[in-house]
Amino acid sequence: MKPNKLTAGVCLLMFTLFSCKENKQPTEIPKPIVNVVAAGVKTIPIFSEYVAQTYGKADIAIQSRVDGWITGIHFKEGEPVKKGQLLYTIDDQPIQTKIDAANARLAQVKTMLVKAKSDLDRVEPLTAMNALSKRDLDAAKAAFESARSEVNVAEASLANAKIELSYTKILSPVSGIIGITKVLVGDYVGKLGAGPLNTVSSIDEIMVRFSVSESEFLTYRKAMAVKEQSSLQVTFPAAIQLSDGTMYAEQGKISLANREVDPQTGSIIIQAMFPNPNAILRPGQYVKLRIRTGTFTDAILVPQQAVNQMQNIYQVFLLGDSNKVIPTIIKPGKRVGANWIISSGLKAGDKVAVIGNAIVKPNIQVTPKPMNWSYDSTMRQ
Repeated sequence: MKPNKLTAGVCLLMFTLFSCKENKQPTEIPKPIVNVVAAGVKTIPIFSEYVAQTYGKADIAIQSRVDGWITGIHFKEGEPVKKGQLLYTIDDQPIQTKIDAANARLAQVKTMLVKAKSDLDRVEPLTAMNALSKRDLDAAKAAFESARSEVNVAEASLANAKIELSYTKILSPVSGIIGITKVLVGDYVGKLGAGPLNTVSSIDEIMVRFSVSESEFLTYRKAMAVKEQSSLQVTFPAAIQLSDGTMYAEQGKISLANREVDPQTGSIIIQAMFPNPNAILRPGQYVKLRIRTGTFTDAILVPQQAVNQMQNIYQVFLLGDSNKVIPTIIKPGKRVGANWIISSGLKAGDKVAVIGNAIVKPNIQVTPKPMNWSYDSTMRQ
C-alpha cells in the first residue's frame, strides 16, 4: 500500500506543476517614456555675435612739447577733466630767459633800424643834389632793408619763445576722463618721442571695434540696399554683453568699416558707436557684441536636444503612427538661443521626440510625454 501512495503523490505533484506552467502568461515589456515637442514656426531675426573691444571717442595722448622738469600736477587721476583745464606745469625759467634775450635782441635791431632809416633819409636828398653818389644811396637802402629784416627775425624769435613758454602749461585737449600719470613732480620730461605723460579719453560715446570675415562683409553688403548701409543697427537691449554677463542697455549703430581688408587674416574692422551716459563703458574693455544681420521667415524650430548628430549627419526622431519613433534625416540651419532652425526635413507641427543622448531603437513604441517648451518666448530678443 505504501508504494502505491507514494506513486500517486508524485503523479499529483507533476500534474500540478504542469498545470501551473500552462496557465502562466507572458510578461509585457514596458514602453519607454519619451518627451515630445511639436516643431514650431516663427519669423525671427538673425543675429551674429562677435568679440569686440571698446575705445574712447577720442583717446588723446598727453605729450610734452618742451624739455624741462615737472613742477606741478593739477588734476586727480581717473577723474573727469574739462577741455582747456591745466594738467601739468613744466619749469619755465629757461624759456623765460630765452624770452628776455629775444626782447633784448628785438630792442637792439629796432635801434639799428631807426639808425638805418635816419641814414637813408639823409642820403636821399643829397643824392638828388648830386652831393652823394648813387652808390651811397644804394648802400643806405640796403642797410635799411637789412635792419628791417633783422627786426622781423627778432620778432619771430620772440614769438617762438612765447609759444614755447605756453607749452610749459599743458592743457587738456578735450573733456573726458584722465588716466594715471606716468610722471611725478620733479621728473624730467622731453619733447615728442619720449612717451606720453598721460591719456585723456572722451567717453560720452564709446567706439566698439570688431572684425568680420571678408565673406561676411560681402554678405552684409549684398543683403542690404545702398541707402540702408548707414542704418545697420546693433540690436536693443542685448547689443553688448559685458564681461560679467550683464547686458548693456544702450543701443548703438554701425558707424564705419575700415578702408581695407587685412591681407593676413582676410578680415575687415567694423566700428559701432554707443552712447555712454553713465560712463559704464571704458576704453580697453572686451565685450560680446551682437548685430542683427537679417530675418528668417517662417522658420521651423525645435530644441537643440531634439537634434542628434552623427559625424556629418543630423537627424531627429519623429513620433509616427502607434507612437513609434521614426529616425528622420534633417538639414539644420542656424542655432538661435536654445533652439535650432531646421532648413529641411521637418514641417510645422511635426511631433519630435527629445531623445538627447539616450539610445532608442528605430520604430520602437514609446509612451509620449508632452514637453513644456515655448519657442515663442525663447525667440524674444
